[in-house]
Amino acid sequence: MDYQELEVWKETKDLVKLVYSFTNKFPATEQFGLILQIRRAAVSIPSNIAEGIGRMHTKETIQFLHISRGSLYELETQLLISNELFNLNGDEFNSILEKIKTCKRILNGFINYYKTLDA
Repeated sequence: MDYQELEVWKETKDLVKLVYSFTNKFPATEQFGLILQIRRAAVSIPSNIAEGIGRMHTKETIQFLHISRGSLYELETQLLISNELFNLNGDEFNSILEKIKTCKRILNGFINYYKTLDA
C-alpha cells in the first residue's frame, strides 16, 4: 500500500499546510513557543500515518495511526488555546477546525478499517 495515495494522508498533509499559513499570523514572541509546538503536532499527523503504513504489520500500523490521532487532538487543543490567547482570525481558525473534524472522521474510519484486517 502506498501511503501517498491514501485520502487520510492527503487530508492530514493539507492540514499541515493550513496550520503553517495560520501560525505565520501569530505574535513573533511565540516563534519558539506555541508556533513550534503546533507545527510539530501538525507534521507528526501525516508522518505517523506514513510510518505506520511503512511498518507493514497490522498491529504496528494501528499503533502509529493511534499516535497520529493523538497528535490530531493535541493540535486541536493547542489551536483552541492559541485562539483564546491571541484572538486570531475567526474565519481561518474555523476553517482549520473544520479540517481537523474531517481528518478525525477519516482517520477514525481508517483505524476501524485496519482493525478489520487484524481480526
